[in-house]
Amino acid sequence: MREITMAQALNEALREEMARDERVFLMGEDIGEYGGIFKVTKDLIESFGERRVRDTPISEAGFIGAGIGAAMTGLIPVIEIMWVDFTAVAMDQIMNQAAKLKYMSGGQTGIPLVIRTQGGAGRGNGAQHSQSLETMFAHIPGLKVVVPSTPYDAKGLLKAAIRDPGPVVFIENKMLYNKKGPVPEEDYVIPLGKAEVIRQGRDVTLISVSRMVDFCLEAAEQLEKEGLSAEVIDLRALNPLDELTVVESIRKTMRGVVVHEATRSYGWGAEVCALLQEKAFDYLDAPIMRVATKDVPLPYNRTLEKQTIPQVSDILEAVRSQI
Repeated sequence: MREITMAQALNEALREEMARDERVFLMGEDIGEYGGIFKVTKDLIESFGERRVRDTPISEAGFIGAGIGAAMTGLIPVIEIMWVDFTAVAMDQIMNQAAKLKYMSGGQTGIPLVIRTQGGAGRGNGAQHSQSLETMFAHIPGLKVVVPSTPYDAKGLLKAAIRDPGPVVFIENKMLYNKKGPVPEEDYVIPLGKAEVIRQGRDVTLISVSRMVDFCLEAAEQLEKEGLSAEVIDLRALNPLDELTVVESIRKTMRGVVVHEATRSYGWGAEVCALLQEKAFDYLDAPIMRVATKDVPLPYNRTLEKQTIPQVSDILEAVRSQI
């Protein structure tokens, strides 16, 4: 099977869905002639024209609001927000309008809207361009939240998000755009809310999403050399959350570590810990541990930034503390 980058996989998903359904169109800053800051929308304007690949002013509140209106009238907007940090200026549109209009209209209007955005640290982009805010959206009823970790998942999940009848926040880690992996050429979708056990294990379960999945896999390889078998789960989405896969794994391994790039306090890892306490408590041989970014603004300095976000060594330490 061919291997392509995550950016290429996302580009293919957009291209295929735009060709499949003429209601799909794109909006965002510099997504047209420039092709997007990470080149995910490269050359799409040449194929579909300015009407369906629309460069916007620097006004996230304005063009997300316009996208909501378009979705209400039957179109399928895919809106790119250049950095997840910038969704803050449009939170009324996202959490009070997109997430709630179907409910408040008694089901009379749907919002088939996808908000693509980029999160995560690692590039030295500073505190206002490096956050992982997926928990903020997962907390809002009415929003689905997808966080892919591989090119294969990115393509299949984005296609599913575009076909979904409700608003989906699709968060891509900016450090993964050049990551290569196998991606089929034929059409496929991955159901939203279905986690994947990407490594089988017996002694501990590592639960994560996005870039931290790679860190968990690396930690699992090191633990194997120490005689410990780690199972690794990629949740793929935070809302809907695949509770069954997580609970079944913990019932088998009896230990767990949740790893996320979001800050530790009130992060989504706490929700997973609560879930396991409620539904798998009798199986636990140790408390569920959390490995997360420190509760500080992300430093611009690369060395300090690395010390702030989770590393493989932090995952290893958390696992060893349970054994």
